[in-house]
Amino acid sequence: MKADIHPNYEATTISCACGASHDIRSTLSSFQIDICSECHPFFTGKEKVMDTAGRIDRFNKKYGKKPLAAAAAEAAPAAEAAPAVEAAPVTEA
Repeated sequence: MKADIHPNYEATTISCACGASHDIRSTLSSFQIDICSECHPFFTGKEKVMDTAGRIDRFNKKYGKKPLAAAAAEAAPAAEAAPAVEAAPVTEA
């Protein structure tokens, strides 16, 4: 292995925007990050759902669960319009 080609691997402090600091080892000196495991919604369980321009409502309207009466009414015409297809008998050779 060649000498003096590897960077220094030293103790480093990472500071988050929320005020938390984490001590790790890195080749970089101290640096700041925007979000960490102490403030990220996935890890804290405080997920915020932002409804931008009614997107959630539009999604629920298009793909959400329909009432049983409406679902049955939509399914009935489709069943009547489709012709019944009979299966041909299977013969073994």
